Amino acid sequence: MRILIDIGHPAHVHYFRNFIKIMEKKGHSFLIIAKNRNITFKLLKFYDIPFIKRKDYPSSILGKLWNIPITDLFVIKKARIFNPDIFMGFSGTHIAHAGKVLGIPSIVLDDTEHAKLAHLSYKSFATTILTPNCFRKDFGEKHIRFDSYMELCYLHKNYFTPENSILKILGIKENERYAILRFVSWGASHDVGHTGITLENKIRAVKEISKYSKVFISSEKKLPSELKQYQIEIPPERMHDALFFASLLFGESATMASECAALGTPAIFIDNNGRGYTNEEEEKYNLVFNFTESLDNQVKAMEKAIEILKIDNLKNQWNIRRDVMLKEKIDITALMVWFIEEYPRSVKIMKEKPDYQYNFR
Repeated sequence: MRILIDIGHPAHVHYFRNFIKIMEKKGHSFLIIAKNRNITFKLLKFYDIPFIKRKDYPSSILGKLWNIPITDLFVIKKARIFNPDIFMGFSGTHIAHAGKVLGIPSIVLDDTEHAKLAHLSYKSFATTILTPNCFRKDFGEKHIRFDSYMELCYLHKNYFTPENSILKILGIKENERYAILRFVSWGASHDVGHTGITLENKIRAVKEISKYSKVFISSEKKLPSELKQYQIEIPPERMHDALFFASLLFGESATMASECAALGTPAIFIDNNGRGYTNEEEEKYNLVFNFTESLDNQVKAMEKAIEILKIDNLKNQWNIRRDVMLKEKIDITALMVWFIEEYPRSVKIMKEKPDYQYNFR
């Protein structure tokens, strides 16, 4: 089978990297088309995944809209040469359009309910849409749900083993606690109108959290002079090791919050819209705590951070909660391997017997 995957974000590399390696061992072929957002190319090279580059586009809504037909044509051109059997992508506008034009099935994964522009651009064109069960929208007949989170594509116990050498890289002493603060750029189409944590409260959060643990900051934007000394300096592929051994994540990234849920690390997520999966990780498993961007909620989030850091057996408690969650969730990568190899028969099976997915643990 020949599969074309479009990669538009560093997280997408993680979503598909284990799937690609497993499928390659089974004799399947891939063409990866990627946009270089932040560290995307670095990750693809680190995981030894060959790819071809596509152009980035301006961060404005008009720039993104203008780029859609340009990138669509690029993907169609490359697909005509590669001749794929299936297109795949996360929130995959371009692969959905290319698939429709070329008459080739497109499988789109998604977990972000408020990405309205992306949904508008792909949902009518995609052949099949896969989302977690907790996804709070319905795409109709083409929509198939799975009982897992996208972050378990790479942080499921079947794929991830933490390496404690990260502690030496970070300069962490034995039994020393540390927290990671994550600030995003708010540049995605679904981030329009968001401001995130104020600079004043970022500085305040660092000051307050520093009383209970060492602090590192991971930021998509350039940090102001007041916070530069806290910038985390590690290879991008080691971030999950850093999150695993951390005592807390505090910030604006839904993906990192969910990664922490999978790793047994407490996470505080600040965003007006929230996500179906971070809500479930709080309401069902008590692993993540969700707050809005209001000034009042930003203060409450800091108070919650301090409350968490005061817990003596913090990591033990979260490991127990994580284990409960992992026992209930499926190995989404294993499901994808089966789903693609058996496509389109797999669609019928998942529609008629959704519990079939629990064969993939």
